Amino acid sequence: MPAFPSFPWLQRRGGGTPAPWCRTGLGCAVSLEMAVADVARQLAGAGKADLALVFASSSYASDLPRLLPLLQQKLQAAHWLGCVGGGVVGTDAGGAAHEHEHEPALSVTLLSLPGACLHPFVLDPAALPDLDGPAEPWRELVGASEGPASLLLLVDPAVTAINDLINGLDYACPQAVKVGGIAGQHSAAHPSLLFATGEEPAEAGGVCGGAVGCLISGSWRIEPVVAQGCRPIGPVLEVEQAQRNVVLEVSDGARKRSPVAALQSILSDLSPEEREQVRHSLFLGVGRSEFSLAGEQGIGGLGFLVRNLIGVDPRNGAVAVGERMRVGQKVQFQLRDAAAAGEESRLLLGQLAERSTPPLAALLFACLGRGRGLHGHADGDVQLCREAFADVPIAGVFCNGEIGPVGGNTHLHGYTASWGFLVPSDSTPSP
Repeated sequence: MPAFPSFPWLQRRGGGTPAPWCRTGLGCAVSLEMAVADVARQLAGAGKADLALVFASSSYASDLPRLLPLLQQKLQAAHWLGCVGGGVVGTDAGGAAHEHEHEPALSVTLLSLPGACLHPFVLDPAALPDLDGPAEPWRELVGASEGPASLLLLVDPAVTAINDLINGLDYACPQAVKVGGIAGQHSAAHPSLLFATGEEPAEAGGVCGGAVGCLISGSWRIEPVVAQGCRPIGPVLEVEQAQRNVVLEVSDGARKRSPVAALQSILSDLSPEEREQVRHSLFLGVGRSEFSLAGEQGIGGLGFLVRNLIGVDPRNGAVAVGERMRVGQKVQFQLRDAAAAGEESRLLLGQLAERSTPPLAALLFACLGRGRGLHGHADGDVQLCREAFADVPIAGVFCNGEIGPVGGNTHLHGYTASWGFLVPSDSTPSP
């Protein structure tokens, strides 16, 4: 088990307050029992944790009801939270972080968080409160109070009302940072989420559907970093005409034209390589607010919520976007590639490292479309994190959709790396 790094803020917590700790284990055996045994050996002697995070490859999906009972026989934690994923992120016994895509892997992270108030929860999406009603029923679902808090959220892929769920939680807890993702799909008959509290094994092995999460308040919070991996091309445009998710007309200053006509003029200034990228890696950045557009001349993810272009009408040059559009919104075409993803992540993670206390742990919820497919090599996102934080334990999962904040609101993303860094509540928050 790797030695926990010595952070100055640990020593500042004097008196009788126990020091926080994080321990990680990563098993890659083909059989679930051997993977659990490998993880348990790495975590031997860790003591009882306040929270255990468990991320399992879909290779173990058929045995998922056995996973938490096996872990609870060997490890101690007050609360257990996790899911299946298309890939797993974890830190091994030597302290090296890895991304295991489409192969057996089990990542377990034990966290001791003195002074934290943890409220784990399970949500049934079929019984959510009314979005037009009062916020209090939403707050009661997750145990939220009026104070600052952070929220980890994992959603089963069978849930259809994910945006309603995210909007409701934003409505109930507008100041709470929300980070997480949609669990991986598999062919087994049971759902994809893991949840247990207390000492006794949970029913059905702790496997459940809907949504699970944990509200974190008190002495600890989550610092988010959402890296969308795009760079802008062409000018910032304004939507002049739109119907639901279809943009009919945009303007660049006094000139009005269809989105396709605007794109065609942009293509003439691109290199042959960039024009080829437009064929398969073109997206639209949608401005969320004037504040969010402060970074519009930099990397696309800083200023815009990146959304898929899902259709073109050749008759009038309109484009359909994976987002409801409105007149007056700022938009900008975006290209996604490895260079843009690396540049954006380095910038965002480097800015966090400059202003924040060294984190106790880093949680990564990454799209299945990232990894080797985006970066061209293994461990792309965790290596970028290591450049900013050399020793932080990293854990996480490859998702079917990532949850994280952009422009002051929480969104469901694609092709994104949504990071959550556990830091003391008294450290400098994000601007």
